[in-house]
Amino acid sequence: MQEEYFELSIHPVKYFNLFNDFVFELGVSAVEQKDGCIIVRDENDLKEVQWGVERFAEELSKNKHEDIKVTQNLSKKKNIDWIEKYKNSITPVQVDKFYIHPTWEKDKENFINILIDPALSFGTGHHESTSSCLELLGNLVKNSDFILDVGCGSGILAIAANKMGAIVDLCDSDPLSIESAKKNFKLNKAKYHHIWEGSVNKSKNQYDIVVANIVADVLIMISKDLKRSVKTKGSLILSGILDKYLDIVLSKYNDFTLIKTIKNKEWVTLYLKKDKCGSK
Repeated sequence: MQEEYFELSIHPVKYFNLFNDFVFELGVSAVEQKDGCIIVRDENDLKEVQWGVERFAEELSKNKHEDIKVTQNLSKKKNIDWIEKYKNSITPVQVDKFYIHPTWEKDKENFINILIDPALSFGTGHHESTSSCLELLGNLVKNSDFILDVGCGSGILAIAANKMGAIVDLCDSDPLSIESAKKNFKLNKAKYHHIWEGSVNKSKNQYDIVVANIVADVLIMISKDLKRSVKTKGSLILSGILDKYLDIVLSKYNDFTLIKTIKNKEWVTLYLKKDKCGSK
């Protein structure tokens, strides 16, 4: 352990969740949310993260057509007990029949326990999109279902499905996410059928359930491949959709039947069914 570490405090005036999601996507060691502030800690210099947040604020301002302010403070501190402080700030989360918790917390009886250390990657069950996907999977997955998790991140959704008896494939375009998912599968003593770096277009299979917790732009861009990968009468779960993009996402999947819409704050998750074999 190094003698010192870097701490970056990020204070967005608006759109806290969007800034929080962006920081998680950067793959830093530890992120804490406290009193409207995002606190990032790492033994490596965080100047690139600071720069990235500034650029993100600029792009967000353009998209929202308003001046979005964010203040940041980067400091260096003694590397004494920040890891323990960070652990104490992380709370387990219960979603339907799942109990997601870090390795330093105990399992909970009568729940499907999933071990995810938040420092490893985005996807701990705390985010609205992830929890909505878990809620749907908890009610949909049957033993021996064949499932694909597109944009798997930490692998939490595929792990949940496998613990319910499903055979799972998973993929992500980020190599760090692939490594993180592999570690989390091992940590949970779960098994995957196949995992690859890339997207759904690399799979020739069709699945009983396909779940894609990504962002609206990507869901629109890969809509044909996602729809192709679902078996006739199969299920498709789309998440990571900001409510303002709901209509345009739905327009790309209008040949599927919309079964359920889950709205959680500004995030939307869709549960659709493929009723026709000719859906395109």
